[in-house]
Amino acid sequence: MRFMVIVKATKDSEAGVMPSELLLTEMGKFNEELVKAGVMLAGEGLQPSSKGARVRFSGSTRTVIDGPFAETKELIAGYWLWRCKSKDEAIEWVKRCPNPMPGESEIEIRQVFEADEFGAEFTPELRAQEERLRAEAAKKK
Repeated sequence: MRFMVIVKATKDSEAGVMPSELLLTEMGKFNEELVKAGVMLAGEGLQPSSKGARVRFSGSTRTVIDGPFAETKELIAGYWLWRCKSKDEAIEWVKRCPNPMPGESEIEIRQVFEADEFGAEFTPELRAQEERLRAEAAKKK
């Protein structure tokens, strides 16, 4: 069985406040433990909802809503990780998706942070650790 563990958004994360070097280091250590235990399959931070979109379903109608989204404590029912060329391409895929719930529902689309967006706090050592952990995790799949 696999599980997606979702870290809920905060006002700071929605404002684009980046984690400190200390937090990145601590999370790197924790992630290393998860990888060594064979638990971690993938883990990423998400861009603020201001860079995302939602597709609202109402019967066969699809309505695109651009971020940001006001509620930071909404529940998430599922997660996919897709590779798309743009947000528009992802929206097109979601619009083709069957409505995932009875009645109205929404699927949120958010861009994943890239390592170079963390700035100086994500030191060369932390970047090397991240690359090594990704390689180890890929081997354990």
